[in-house]
Amino acid sequence: MTINGTSTRPPKAALLVAQRIVQDALREGRNPGDLLAPERTMLERYQTGRGTLREALRLLEFQGVITLKPGPRGGPVLQDPDASHLASNLVLLMQLKSAPFRNIVEVRTAMEPMISSLAAERMDDEALTDLEGTITQMREEIEDQHSFLDANKRFHDIIAWSSGNALFGYIIDSLSGIMDGTAIGIDYPSHRRQAILKAHIAIFDALKARDPERAEARMREHIGAYERYAARKFPQVLQETIPWEQRYFA
Repeated sequence: MTINGTSTRPPKAALLVAQRIVQDALREGRNPGDLLAPERTMLERYQTGRGTLREALRLLEFQGVITLKPGPRGGPVLQDPDASHLASNLVLLMQLKSAPFRNIVEVRTAMEPMISSLAAERMDDEALTDLEGTITQMREEIEDQHSFLDANKRFHDIIAWSSGNALFGYIIDSLSGIMDGTAIGIDYPSHRRQAILKAHIAIFDALKARDPERAEARMREHIGAYERYAARKFPQVLQETIPWEQRYFA
């Protein structure tokens, strides 16, 4: 097949079947945890071979869309995929392009202030409570860098998902496991953790006050301080490429 002089290949049969399985699950109002149709039903519905169907199911399983429950009453179970697959693909593509860690910093600088502005208008009380919980964890476990950075990750994830824009949520969630830079050597001594905690409190106060302009400004200051810290203390790290390793996305 040729389009405008360019040769193209038709989509693989397994990919088409996988797309139809997802479309049918949405059309039927299936929810995460629901068991989908058994293999024999899918073979008839999609008029395909067993090998093609199983390849389609493996593709969906790899993307986190389903899990395959074993046993006579088993089969494909619909899931609510997280951002780990997107994260893995993004970092792989960045590595192939030799894109430096600075690119991630630039994405944060461009996106997170806007996300905070939206979240100030759209965040519900439950999300605010969860956000406050991350600040409590950071304050109480400030000497435990692992726990502190886990709370830091959740802080940014909650704000991103509270923007009401799923794409923002997935992008920030997909980067949150690597965007603190610890994967390639950035460290956060106690005084830096204290500064981060102070910034998070200021952002939280702006969100709680439902003040989009202040939330945007406080987040911009926070990301700017992070960028200055990394440039001053770890300038070489900003030029490094994050390796594509599964441990970052588990």
